Amino acid sequence: MLNFEDQVIPLDTWINTFVDWLVEGYRWFFQAIKWPIEQTLSGAENGLLALPPIIVIAVVCLIAWRVSGKRLAFGSLLAMVFIGLLGLWEETMITLAMVLSSVVFCMIAGIPLGILAGRSNRFNTFLRPVLDAMQTTPAFVYLVPIVMLFSIGNVAGVIATIVFALPPLVRLTSLGIRQVHPELVEAALAFGATGWQVLFKVQIPLALPTIMAGINQTIMMALSMVVIAALIGAGGLGAPVVLGLNTLDIGGATVGGLGIVLMAIILDRITQAMGKKKGK
Repeated sequence: MLNFEDQVIPLDTWINTFVDWLVEGYRWFFQAIKWPIEQTLSGAENGLLALPPIIVIAVVCLIAWRVSGKRLAFGSLLAMVFIGLLGLWEETMITLAMVLSSVVFCMIAGIPLGILAGRSNRFNTFLRPVLDAMQTTPAFVYLVPIVMLFSIGNVAGVIATIVFALPPLVRLTSLGIRQVHPELVEAALAFGATGWQVLFKVQIPLALPTIMAGINQTIMMALSMVVIAALIGAGGLGAPVVLGLNTLDIGGATVGGLGIVLMAIILDRITQAMGKKKGK
């Protein structure tokens, strides 16, 4: 007769013991992981905050105009000016630095993993359950070990964002590589191309629109982590939302949420336009 009233498997105790062992014995390793992320984040944040707002707005509008046209550039101008008028400019730059840093490290890790998964069925079979766990595990669950291993602050928020936003880029990169027609690969090999030449001159160029879609999804998921990252001390646009939640200040929370929405729309439209442009 099964009795489910008492805990039989002390999984929580085992996990606590394992995390304590990691913190005590391998803190140096996690500090080594933290250092490049911290340097990238601080550089992006200091650079964006040091620039006058008019220059940042001009750069964003120029990028939007180059990849899409005047309509997106004008919309980006209105959105950025409106964010500034809401008094959220500094928070927006911090959030932008966090998102850009997260996406850079997601690309460094995600695109090579996606290429390997796209070219190797065995590696794809191994990687799939790992990505499933990363996507389905609630963010609040892995915030605790991240705080224990990396302490609180913007860097911990970026690391949590990387874990959360990495899977779409890996999956879509793998999908893009697998969607390249086998006959094109065979033709390249028949003309004497090496495996690296096939990858860089056939597979990656043809898969680039799908990879760009993965980058777009990674950016959107990174922005969706802004509020959750604020719960572990990360600044940016998530801070007023969390503060409004704690103090029942619906106006402050709405203003912070509106800033996140506008930022998401700008980045989404720009990356979508870049993906379409690469696909032509």
